[in-house]
Amino acid sequence: MKPVKVGICGLGTVGGGTFNVLKRNAEEIARRVGRGIEVAQIAARDTNRKCDTQGVSITNDVFELARNPEIDIVIELIGGYTVARDLVLEAIAQGKHVVTANKALIAVHGNEIFAKAREKGVIVAFEAAVAGGIPVIKALREGLSANRINWLAGIINGTGNFILTEMREKGRDFHDVLEEAQALGYAEADPTFDVEGIDAAHKLTILASIAFGIPLQFDKAYTEGITQLTTDDVNYAEALGYRIKHLGMARRTEEGIELRVHPTLIPADRLLANVNGVMNAVMVNGDAVGSTLYYGAGAGMEPTASAVVADVVDIARALSCSPESRVPHLAFQPDVLSDHPVLPIGRSESAYYLRIHAKDHPGVLAQVAAILSERGINIESIMQKEAEEQDGLVPMILVTHRVREEHMDDAIRALEALEGVAGKVVRIRVEQLN
Repeated sequence: MKPVKVGICGLGTVGGGTFNVLKRNAEEIARRVGRGIEVAQIAARDTNRKCDTQGVSITNDVFELARNPEIDIVIELIGGYTVARDLVLEAIAQGKHVVTANKALIAVHGNEIFAKAREKGVIVAFEAAVAGGIPVIKALREGLSANRINWLAGIINGTGNFILTEMREKGRDFHDVLEEAQALGYAEADPTFDVEGIDAAHKLTILASIAFGIPLQFDKAYTEGITQLTTDDVNYAEALGYRIKHLGMARRTEEGIELRVHPTLIPADRLLANVNGVMNAVMVNGDAVGSTLYYGAGAGMEPTASAVVADVVDIARALSCSPESRVPHLAFQPDVLSDHPVLPIGRSESAYYLRIHAKDHPGVLAQVAAILSERGINIESIMQKEAEEQDGLVPMILVTHRVREEHMDDAIRALEALEGVAGKVVRIRVEQLN
């Protein structure tokens, strides 16, 4: 049987890793597929010294590669929204299958791309777009297909997790750790996508669509970053038996789908609370299987390449299958995707950690408790610290029971209006994950 020929667009970290894995494990891959997989062409602006590309055709024009009649599968690893979108659509128009690691492209333009792919009868595979080498998309789309997914929660950005781990373990402040993350190559020069939750929201959007059978709706995902977190909050959470993680949370409710990324207190004995450094993990709860956890490297040359090549293998195996018998892009047949709405953050529900700076006056705690009680918000635990030397304010830390966010918003407005409360109330959501 003749080999499957692939073209790699982009020979950076992931592209180089993909080339090397395909070359190094060529015999093993051929045994799995039943025929060889060959890199027929590479499109890249620069060579990669870690790759021996001798004998492989190289161009700097990705569209030349997309139009190459010899190529069966185009691997898009150039990143971004614009050129990558045009490249993928051109490859599809040429009748080629596509593998991509581009979470932003899929989260924002996936609905359009999948529709075009269906028209042409080709596959668009994107396992590497979420959580690097962890096969969580395959698990959700295939391994858990018997389940009605109730919720999923994930640490899906290694940069943010590294920062929070360092803040907790070494007492360092956010900006100090961010500078180290940039020096180590974990964070970009502009770290906005990582620390503000945008990168995680791209990935969560994809996971939620596959879990709940809804169209991709990145514009409706709530994102909140970690730039305002302090070591005080990290330490107070620890004292209360929690750890703070930058969590992506998607939950099915009767009203709609919660889709949110934000700092979250998780009980310290939960598995997700003990995922540290740059590692990623996703927990999925299904009605039949219960909770399952997927853990591993969320980025890196060969962990991500592992997922890219696995997609190539899946496509190579499916080449002889009719389009109707292939696994749908978003797990559910496209004509029966749900219109269950994505909820605005005000209609989501969680418990809350509140840090209030109170003036050292009698009766302030009673006023705080009254405001919460009037809005049906019950207090689970409370911790009051000594007055701070510099301003004489007393840190008051509360953890509430679950409540709708819009009710908590109203309570916080009332708390901040109290004469006995100074400044803004710090609010961090709490998830038990049980």
